[in-house]
Amino acid sequence: MAVDLSPIDESLLAEIANIHGMPKGAFNIRKDGQLVERHSSANIEIATKTDNPGIDIRIKAGTKGETVYIPVIVTQAGLKDVVYNTFYIEDDCDVTIIAGCGIHNESHQASEHDGIHTFYCGKNSHVKYVEKHYGEGAGTGERILNPVTNVIMEENASCEMELTQLRGVSSTVRDTNAELGAGAKLVLTEKLLTHDDQVATSNMKVELKGDDSSVQVISRSVAQDNSKQVFNPLVIGEAACRGHVQCDAIIMGKAKVTAIPGIEAASEDALLVHEAAIGKIAGDQIIKLMTLGLTEEEAEQEILEDFLN
Repeated sequence: MAVDLSPIDESLLAEIANIHGMPKGAFNIRKDGQLVERHSSANIEIATKTDNPGIDIRIKAGTKGETVYIPVIVTQAGLKDVVYNTFYIEDDCDVTIIAGCGIHNESHQASEHDGIHTFYCGKNSHVKYVEKHYGEGAGTGERILNPVTNVIMEENASCEMELTQLRGVSSTVRDTNAELGAGAKLVLTEKLLTHDDQVATSNMKVELKGDDSSVQVISRSVAQDNSKQVFNPLVIGEAACRGHVQCDAIIMGKAKVTAIPGIEAASEDALLVHEAAIGKIAGDQIIKLMTLGLTEEEAEQEILEDFLN
């Protein structure tokens, strides 16, 4: 092991990746810009990039039922960590990828991690990608996370992406881009929680290039206190395809949520839909839970947990 893990490190890994100790199979754990530990498996090879900081993950054709973990933790004050990770998933695979970043900052200096992830999904492959972001610490320094996710999907590939921001992230700009070939299917779920004076911007661009390609984008967010969120989804239909964008947001306190939908049909056979619902928690929901013995605060918390899960 190149870097020892403290109790704080272990707590961060549990929060973002549900890791307790070192996982089995293929994994790469990074702390403060350095490698903690890495293992490849018979079907999944993880190697250090030669041109940029980061790793290449190559998954052999036909690999099924395996999971690869690539979490990052940051505890060093003033650190700006940038990493480029590229996934090459060959044909006929069915795999799960667990990523995410946790920042612990007790200082007045900003700590930042920018992860640029690119996925090449081969024909007939299915990928489930889970990414969680989390910040903590009593310091006044910002905890900044700016993820970039690029997905290129070949014929009949399918991908489920769960992108979650838990708590404690001062500022984030999230860029997600996808290109879908014929028959490819993408389900993209993003969940954001902001509080205090935090700001979050989510930009998405999905290009449906092949016939019978489809995307479902689900955005669920909670904005509390004085936080601000902006959601910019753009779906472009260039063939006989289907796209559905759904934005649901709960506002609490003096928070602000802005949804700016974008759908472009470049084919007469493209079917694209956008829906948005933004507002506060309905009073009757709170009253109903209070009749079961919960306080108003407990009722609100239960509604929020159910909404984001």
